[in-house]
Amino acid sequence: MEYEIHTDVKYGPLEVIEAGKLAAECPVPWWNQTLCRVNDCVVRLGVFHGEFHWHKHDAEDELFHVLEGELLLDLEGRTETLSAGQGMLVPRGVTHRTRAPERTVVLMIEAAGVTATGD
Repeated sequence: MEYEIHTDVKYGPLEVIEAGKLAAECPVPWWNQTLCRVNDCVVRLGVFHGEFHWHKHDAEDELFHVLEGELLLDLEGRTETLSAGQGMLVPRGVTHRTRAPERTVVLMIEAAGVTATGD
């Protein structure tokens, strides 16, 4: 599966962030866009349908918060199912992957220097 990942910062300070509009206009099954920078972190919006590869971030934690749909978060030895309004922090060094059986919109927060596809 191909992933469309945009690491450019789309919005600056004091700009209205149009996350809902971006998600609604997304034409591809696996996409994410960095929305803004908050201190040393970035906030990303993802639209997922399908599965991402197994990976980990050696130096950074990653927060997933589901806005719409259902996200399966595979961890070593277990799978967590997150519904709209739920989230989970994956600590640095933990191998994981995300899967979405249906179109799912997710907000992610992670260190600005993270490699979006894993280390």
